[in-house]
Amino acid sequence: MAESRNPRRDGGKPAGGRGGSAGGGRGGKPAGQGGRDRRGSGDAPRGAGRPAGGGKPSDRRDGKPAPARRDGKPTTPRRDGKPYEARRDRRQEEGDRTAAQKIYDGPPIPDDVSAKDLDKHARQALQSLPEKLADKVARHLVMAGLLIAEDPETAHKHALAARARATRTGLVREACGETAYACGKWAEALSEFRAARRMTGGYIYAPMMADCERALKRPDKAIAYDTTEIRSQLDDAGQIELSIVVAGARRDQGQYDAAIRLLETEPLHTKGRGEWVPRLRYAYADSLLAAGRRDEAIEWFHRTVAVDGNKTTDAEERLAELDKRPQA
Repeated sequence: MAESRNPRRDGGKPAGGRGGSAGGGRGGKPAGQGGRDRRGSGDAPRGAGRPAGGGKPSDRRDGKPAPARRDGKPTTPRRDGKPYEARRDRRQEEGDRTAAQKIYDGPPIPDDVSAKDLDKHARQALQSLPEKLADKVARHLVMAGLLIAEDPETAHKHALAARARATRTGLVREACGETAYACGKWAEALSEFRAARRMTGGYIYAPMMADCERALKRPDKAIAYDTTEIRSQLDDAGQIELSIVVAGARRDQGQYDAAIRLLETEPLHTKGRGEWVPRLRYAYADSLLAAGRRDEAIEWFHRTVAVDGNKTTDAEERLAELDKRPQA
């Protein structure tokens, strides 16, 4: 799923990925209790275990009063005289286990979905896992890639099921980030992309990370991704996607001319049909309109429609609105 890096906050829809990027150890048993100390018949006076002033005997062998819990309520002491920590409600623990198990199980996977359907390079990223585990993770990733465009919520559940089995695999965290992004879960997506970056050291998802920052109303942080170091790690399409997002963040700050200048450094007049072409032209038209250059904006919305056969933007709707709106 690492190919799907298409920010969509400028009218674009998320594109499908490449079909697939899209547990601690077992707890030990408690130590056994040692045997009790035996006492002779005359080892302690009969008064031991009673308060100095008489009254009821203490629950502790040393004669001290039983300790209270942090909430002030009495607690049953342990054999060694120390208080037990407050116990969690068993129903709460069972509820936590049930929720975690539901995530781990994930949605059902059709029998005809195979780990071999995953991209070759993605399968290589899972080689460190045991064979059966890698197979299950791969199949969940395949489902995430297949569903991300039409059913991103279910795709995200598949990605989470993969993460529950392989949380330290960068490819899996990328898939969680992509599917969370497709669901509009910006903070979660950003967290997953950051985890993937720490594991892989790459910035391939920088445009989507910047877009998450913009969606979270942090345009300054979105603009901060526009560095020479980050751009050096992106291919041509990735750099264009980053420019689209950064230009949007500039518009959010009212820096319309800066947004226009940035987009004019990209191939607006290309004759290609890359997925980024309609989004680039749409962002340029939107920036022109924000800057008060209405006629030019209309021209570029038309140019967007001309290359947007899949209707990944709402350029046609924007043109219809402009036709109804009288010119100031």
